[in-house]
Amino acid sequence: MKQLTAKLLDRSALLLATLGLAGKAYDVPSKQFWNSLVHGHGYVPLVLLGLAGVFGALTPFESYYKRSMLDRNVTIRRRILAGFGRMLEISGEIQPPLDTGDLAMHIWRRKRTLRHPVSGVLVRVSTYRMSTHPLNRRFTPKKGTGVVGLCWQFNKETFFNAEPLIAALRTEEEFDEHVRQHGTASVMNLAWKEFLEFNHRAALLATPIRNGRNRFIGCVSVDASHGYDVLHCRALIEEMTELGLAIGQENFECT
Repeated sequence: MKQLTAKLLDRSALLLATLGLAGKAYDVPSKQFWNSLVHGHGYVPLVLLGLAGVFGALTPFESYYKRSMLDRNVTIRRRILAGFGRMLEISGEIQPPLDTGDLAMHIWRRKRTLRHPVSGVLVRVSTYRMSTHPLNRRFTPKKGTGVVGLCWQFNKETFFNAEPLIAALRTEEEFDEHVRQHGTASVMNLAWKEFLEFNHRAALLATPIRNGRNRFIGCVSVDASHGYDVLHCRALIEEMTELGLAIGQENFECT
């Protein structure tokens, strides 16, 4: 049961009870109708009054949803932390070793905005890393932009080793020439300023989060300053995929 469903059930029951009380008070649809209904069943008004009080003050369906959501939230958080712990173990094989907090896992969700009301953009929902450094930089990519945008565009796992590009493209002229020769997809459809902004993250991996109809609704991404050859392995990709399945089943409600 989703939160919206729980609220609708509570409000629908409250509305029906309120309409019943109002109808009884004002003889709607008719006094004869209510006389025949209440005859021999004098408790009907009391039942309606009780229902209005219970669903108005206690909201039982929404309360049940919140209790169940708390349990599910704990479960999914444990699953995410366990998965990230496994990723840290894998990253321990990278040489030279990553700095503390270098490896990061991000959860992205597709959202519509005023500037992009149809296709929407990807918004970072949460980040998991072992320290607060480096800080996340503002990034809300459109479809096809960055490794997460490419994951969205093709609705499949997307991996990118940016180290060779970062080493080779030192100036805007070199960047533009590379784009002319190899196309914008070779630089993840990033502009030069965006490329400079994020060239401290060289090992990039993303796996999609899909809903029950297999539609893309977000993605899980992992990035680090180096170590693509180690991170691009079956074990890490399976962890990302399993997390995406768990988050998709909850529709991001527990992230």
